Amino acid sequence: MESIQAIKQRFGIIGMNPLLNRALEKALRVAVTDISVLVTGESGVGKENIPKIIHQYSHRKHAKYIAVNCGAIPEGTIDSELFGHEKGAFTGATSTRSGYFEVADEGTIFLDEVGELPLATQVRLLRVLETGEFLKVGSSKTQKTNVRIVAATNVQMRDAIQKGKFREDLYYRLSTVEINLPPLRERKEDIPLLFRKFASDFAQKYHMPTVRLNDAAQHTLSQYNWNGNIRQLRNVAEQISVLEKERDLTPQILRSYLPDMGSQLPALKSDGKESSDFASEREILYKVLFDMKNDLNDLKKLTLELMNQETTEAVQEKNQNLINKIYGSNSSEEKSQNIESLAVDNQYQETVHESEESYDYAETIVEEEPLSLLQKEIEMIKTALERSQGKRKLAAEELGISERTLYRKIKQYDLNDGSEG
Repeated sequence: MESIQAIKQRFGIIGMNPLLNRALEKALRVAVTDISVLVTGESGVGKENIPKIIHQYSHRKHAKYIAVNCGAIPEGTIDSELFGHEKGAFTGATSTRSGYFEVADEGTIFLDEVGELPLATQVRLLRVLETGEFLKVGSSKTQKTNVRIVAATNVQMRDAIQKGKFREDLYYRLSTVEINLPPLRERKEDIPLLFRKFASDFAQKYHMPTVRLNDAAQHTLSQYNWNGNIRQLRNVAEQISVLEKERDLTPQILRSYLPDMGSQLPALKSDGKESSDFASEREILYKVLFDMKNDLNDLKKLTLELMNQETTEAVQEKNQNLINKIYGSNSSEEKSQNIESLAVDNQYQETVHESEESYDYAETIVEEEPLSLLQKEIEMIKTALERSQGKRKLAAEELGISERTLYRKIKQYDLNDGSEG
C-alpha cells in the first residue's frame, strides 16, 4: 500500500493537516473493496480527488471512471443520462441511448452533488445499489450493471432527510463509509503552502515572476475565513499574479483582494444539522442585524441631541425621517405610534438638563420597539431586485445567497420581482 505522501504527489494534493491525512488514509483503505462511499465537505474543498484515488487504487482501475454532476443535469433528463432511454421514450428520443450506469459497467461512477437528485431518481439509484439492476427510460427490460458508486455532497444529509428531500434508506446505502474533507479555515497551516503552489503555477502559465508572501502576509492569509475554500484561494492567487505589479506581497496588498477582510463575521461551526439553505439565510440575517445596529446608533444620536440642546419638535421631525427610512410604507398611524415611543417629552428633557453635569451620556441606553427581521429581509430582497432590474442572478449576488434560495424566498413572500432570469 502506497504512503499518504505518495498519493499527494500523484494527485497534486498539498497539505499536512491531520484531518486531510485521515481522509486520504480512509480513501486508500476502502479502495480495495467494493463498498459505497459518501464524500462530504463544503463546496471547494476538493472532494473530487477522493473518488479518483479510490478508483485508481481499486481492481476497477482499468475500467471506466465517469464523474456526473447531478446538480447540473435538469430534472427532466437526469434519468435518461444515468440509465439511458429507448427510442421514442419521450419527445426528442430519436434513437436508443446508453446511460452512464451501462457505459461504466465494471468501473466506477462518481455522483457529485448527489443531494440534488430528484426523489424519483433516488428510487432508481437505490435499486441499482441493492440489486445492480436498472430500467432504461421507456423500457420494461431489466438490465444488470456492476459499478462502484462514490457519491459526494456539500448538503447536510440528515437535515435533507428530515425535510423529505432525500431518502433515508438511500443515504445509508451510499454512506457505508463516509469521508469528510475539512474546510480550508480548519487547515490554516496549509494555506501558505497552497498559495505558493498556485502562485508558482500561474507564474509559469503567464510567464511572469512568482509573487511571494512575507511573514505578515502569510499571517493575514491564514486568518481569512475562505468561505470558498481552495477554489477561492486559487482564484485570489490568480488575480494577484496577473494584476499586481509588486511581486513581494504585504498584508495591505492582500486585503485589497480579500472581500470583507477585517469585518468578517466569525465562522460558525456546524453541528451536523445546518443545511446549505440555512447558511444562506443566516447571511441575510447578519446583513439585517448590521442594518439594525446602524439604525440604533442613529436613534442614540438623536436622543443625545435632544438632551443637549434641541427642542422636542425638532427631534420629532428627525425621528419621522428616520422611521420612514426604517419602516418604508407603514401606515401613518403606525409611524405616529413609533414617533411617540421614540420621542422624549419636555418634562423628561428638563429633568435631564438639571442633572446634565453628572450624567454620563456615553452610557445612554435607548430602548425601542424591536424591528421585524422578516420585514427587513423582505425590504432587502425588494431593494436588490430593483437595483438589478429584476435580474435574480444579480440580486442574489448582491445579497450573498444562491439564486435558488432567492427564488424560493420570492415565492415564499409572494414578491413580484419582474424577473428576467
